[in-house]
Amino acid sequence: MSGRISIVPELSKRGTDQAIGRSRGGLSTKIHAICDALGNPVEIDITPGQDADINRADQMLENIDPDAFLADRAYDADRLIDRLTERGITPVIPPKRNRTMQRETDFALYRERNLVERFFNKLKQFRAIATRYDKLKSTFLAAVQFASIIILLN
Repeated sequence: MSGRISIVPELSKRGTDQAIGRSRGGLSTKIHAICDALGNPVEIDITPGQDADINRADQMLENIDPDAFLADRAYDADRLIDRLTERGITPVIPPKRNRTMQRETDFALYRERNLVERFFNKLKQFRAIATRYDKLKSTFLAAVQFASIIILLN
């Protein structure tokens, strides 16, 4: 017997990814949202908490065609900025402090990003979203989408 024995079943046996990440702080989930100029959600997705924000940006931008993309420093990567400029989208992303070649950012336009943060604040007012009681990714995503619809209607 030279194989390893594990009491944890394989991921394929447990099912698909449920967007629950594990870190030193415990279990966590990230909600990614793209909002329009009025702060209304256009695209929403969830990922495990330890995943990088930039990993979902390309897939979320596939179905929409904005004039500008306002995001925080977590989205400052040359590959994303190049794709945005190829599509004719103005990237409004402040450069990371450790970037060797600092880019210019339109901070007057960047101030409008608070609409996205205000959307997340409204979303977290729903207890089921703030605490994530749902185990399944599909159920939690449906709850986030339902809360987003309520926010849109108010």
